[in-house]
Amino acid sequence: MARNQVIPDKDALRRVGARVRNRIEADPRAYRIDTELAEIFAFGDFLTAAECERLCLMIDLTAKPSTLHEQDYASGFRTSYSGDLDPYDPFVMGISRRIDDLLGMNPECGEAIQGQRYLVGQQFQPHNDWFYTSEKYWQYERKRGGQRCWTAMAFLNEVEEGGETHFTHVGIKFEPKPGVLLVWNNALPDGTPNEDTMHAGTPVIKGSKYVITKWYRTRKWK
Repeated sequence: MARNQVIPDKDALRRVGARVRNRIEADPRAYRIDTELAEIFAFGDFLTAAECERLCLMIDLTAKPSTLHEQDYASGFRTSYSGDLDPYDPFVMGISRRIDDLLGMNPECGEAIQGQRYLVGQQFQPHNDWFYTSEKYWQYERKRGGQRCWTAMAFLNEVEEGGETHFTHVGIKFEPKPGVLLVWNNALPDGTPNEDTMHAGTPVIKGSKYVITKWYRTRKWK
């Protein structure tokens, strides 16, 4: 980000960041990752084994080759299978509301929970969850709720080998542990999108990997 550049939603990112940060830091279940580059928290046993198993089955029913804005599956950048879970399913609604409550986020600002499945060799190369406002897609996303503020991602199964979530700038890898929820702020405390939230889903070497992700916007998601 260039200095003095006008940053859309900066004030909202700053306000939401502070509110969620204060809520999480007051939660005794939260474990803050030791880094000054990004605000990353972990919650162990957020999901039960039965919930993880049920979510994996739901992902199998909805997953299709993943895309990323102008890039499709064939580009090799994101080679998982993914799909939005039914937001009106009572089970999914319950999981979604628990994440909302954990962060203290308005449910209207949350995107639908997305399930992702990675098979052997599949990956998601290093990327940020926040939107690059210089790109064409921003005009579309701006109208859908604006910039992404927080991300919540839960691991659903053990992976035999590979499949870590690697924060490449921070220099830390999270091995998939069923039921663990990772939460991170996509912005700096001043509301500037944080380049150091760059992360990747490393290739699965053996087995498979299932996760769910919920992204939050600064305004009502449409």
